[in-house]
Amino acid sequence: MMDSLRPYLEKESLASFFLGVSSGFPFAMLAATLTTRLAQDGIEKSTITTFTLAFFVYNLKPLWAWIVDGVKLPVLVRMGQRVSWMLVMGLLVMAATVNLALVDPTKDIAGTALAAVLLGLAGASFDIVIDAFRIETLKPYQLGTGSGMSQYGWRIGAAGAGGLALVLAARFDWHVAYAACAVFALPAMLTALIMGEPKRHQVVHEKKGLDEVWTSIAGPFREFFQRNGAWLVLLFILVHKIGDTLANLTFRLLFDDLGFSNDEIALYDIGVGFWALIIGVFVGGVIYARLGLKRSVLIALVLMAISNLSFAMLAASGHSNLGMAGAIGFENFASGYGGVVVVAYFSALCDLRFTASQYALISAGASVVGRFLTGTTAGALIEAMGYVNFYLLTTIAALPGIVLFWWMMRSGLVDEALGTAGGTAKPSDEDVFG
Repeated sequence: MMDSLRPYLEKESLASFFLGVSSGFPFAMLAATLTTRLAQDGIEKSTITTFTLAFFVYNLKPLWAWIVDGVKLPVLVRMGQRVSWMLVMGLLVMAATVNLALVDPTKDIAGTALAAVLLGLAGASFDIVIDAFRIETLKPYQLGTGSGMSQYGWRIGAAGAGGLALVLAARFDWHVAYAACAVFALPAMLTALIMGEPKRHQVVHEKKGLDEVWTSIAGPFREFFQRNGAWLVLLFILVHKIGDTLANLTFRLLFDDLGFSNDEIALYDIGVGFWALIIGVFVGGVIYARLGLKRSVLIALVLMAISNLSFAMLAASGHSNLGMAGAIGFENFASGYGGVVVVAYFSALCDLRFTASQYALISAGASVVGRFLTGTTAGALIEAMGYVNFYLLTTIAALPGIVLFWWMMRSGLVDEALGTAGGTAKPSDEDVFG
C-alpha cells in the first residue's frame, strides 16, 4: 500500500496538487458562482446564460500560448522563464478577480460581462503557464500521479473557491466574496517560487528579431508534425472523446425526464459522483505507474465507452435510485481514471521546448469536436431516437478512438510520436527549424 502512496508524496506530485488548486478557482468564479451571484442580483435568466461566452476564451488559448514559450520577461526572467510568467499571470488573475468583485451587475451589466471575459482571459493564460510548469517539473514516470494530483487540486480549488464565495456573500456581500477568492492564485505562485525553474525546461533555439518570433509560432507545429504518426495522433486527439462529450451534456436532461428530484440528483450526481471521481483519480495514478502509458490509456478508453452504455441501461430501466447511483458512480470513476492517464499521455506528447504551446493545442483539440457536435446535434438526436438509442450511439461513437489507439499501440506509433516530455530523445534544432 505504501508503495502505491509514495509517488503521490513526492515533491513534484505535491507541486502538481497546488498548481491544480490555482488552476481550478478562476473556472469556479465564472461558472456556478457567477450564475448564483447574477441570479441573486435579479438579472434575467436569458442574460445570465450569455455569460457562458466567457468560457470560450479558454478554447482560444493556443493563439497566444507561444508567447509563454518564446518571450522572456525583462528583469523577472532572472528567476527563470516559467517562474516569471507564473508570477505575472498569477497577479493578472488576482487583479481580474478583484475587478469582477468591484463591478455591480445591477448597475452595469455590460461592465460585468467585460470583467468576466477579462477573468476568462487571465485564467486561460494562467492555465497555459501552469500546464507547462507541471509537465516540465514532473519526471516521465511521474506523469500519471502528477496528473492525478493536479486533478485533485483542481477539484478542491474550484469547490473551495465556490464554497468560500457563497459563505462570504451570505455574511457580507459579493464584492467581498470575489475579492477574497483572489488568494487562490497564491498556491501556484508560491509553488513556482519554492520549486524554482523546472529542470526539464528547454529554451527555444535562440534567434534574432522576426526569426525568433516565427520560431516561437511555427516551431511547435513543425516539430510535432515531423514525428512519425503525428497525423494519426492528431486524429486520435480529435475523436477519442466524442462519445463521452456527447453523453455528458445530456445527463441532467435524462434525470429530469426520468422524474428524479433535486435532492436525489444532489445525492447521487454530486455526492456519489464526487467520491467515485476521487477514487478513479487515485486508481488512475496507480494503474499508470504499474501498467505504463499505453495499456492504462487503452483501459481508460474502454471504461469511458462502457460508462455511456450504463446510461442507456438507466434510461431503459426508468426511475431507479440504484440504477442512477451505479451509472453516476461508474461514469465519474471512469472520468477520474481517464482524466489522469489521458492527461498524462497528452503531457508526454509535448516537446520540452514548446510545452506551453503544444499542450494548449492538444487540450483545445481534445474538446473542440465533441463540444461542437454536442451543441449542434445532441438535443435533436434525443428527440429523434430517444435516450436509450442515443446513449447506445454515444457508445458506438467511442469505438473509433479505442480501435485507433489499439492500432497505434500495435504498430509502435504511440512510442514513436511521444515528445521529449515523455522521455524520448530531443531532435536537433535543424530538424525543427530547417
